[in-house]
Amino acid sequence: MANIVRAGLIQMSQPAGAESMPPAAIKQAMLDKHLPMIDAAAAQGVKILCFQELFYGPYFCPSQDPAWYALTEYVPDGETTALMREYAKRHDMVIVVPLYEREMTGLYYNTAAIIDADGSYLGKYRKTHIPQVKGFWEKFFFRPGNLGYPVFQTAYAKVGLYICYDRHFPEGARALGLNGAEIVFNPSATVAGLSEYLWKLEQPAHAAANGYFVGAINRVGVEKPWEIGEFYGQSYFADPRGQIIAQASRDQDELLVHDLDLDQIEEIRNLWQFYRDRRPDMYSELCQP
Repeated sequence: MANIVRAGLIQMSQPAGAESMPPAAIKQAMLDKHLPMIDAAAAQGVKILCFQELFYGPYFCPSQDPAWYALTEYVPDGETTALMREYAKRHDMVIVVPLYEREMTGLYYNTAAIIDADGSYLGKYRKTHIPQVKGFWEKFFFRPGNLGYPVFQTAYAKVGLYICYDRHFPEGARALGLNGAEIVFNPSATVAGLSEYLWKLEQPAHAAANGYFVGAINRVGVEKPWEIGEFYGQSYFADPRGQIIAQASRDQDELLVHDLDLDQIEEIRNLWQFYRDRRPDMYSELCQP
């Protein structure tokens, strides 16, 4: 019997008029937009669901405004993690929840919490690579992650996380595979222009190089007042061959649902013996700064 897991990705635009709303109001409006989609995912039989990067707010990093610190929450003790634990338990669904984490006042991370299907909190991943380039002033808002590349044994699959800019770095993608990941989710906020051509190149390459599934999520729309470009959606699943097997629209709020056959992982890894043939003993000296 095939080992099939139905997975879902939610891509979302900001609520109308968000540019004139305080952070707390945007947060509530985004939760109000997401909760019906969680229910819709459950109705379609989704067992693992992931949201976009910083899902309950705008991508505020074109600014350097400390007002956005108001969106930080403790993880796992914050209100959004608690809410998603209720939904996960209600729907027997694993939920990956990307949010703005407060470890203490003045110490904040770009984080994703992983909730198991029984509503238990499994742990979190903190974004490792933090960009500081035009329009993406993330070092103002986030400390680099310090938890490594954990893989979480959920009720349905072994899940790993990368967040947005992380996808440009193959080392962590390999570490997730070596740590046992079967599905790697990459919640993102990326705009048309400089890196769009990489969107469908890098992550399928990670999937092929490591023999796992990738779920890549991007938001949609142009976010005011910054207007740094179009968040072009096109969330997708890639299989262990590196093929895109399902893709969402460019400009619509959408729940993308697809069945992932985890048996393909063994099939592909037995065909392409990348883990057997890798030579870490030959790489270490070359990787010194």
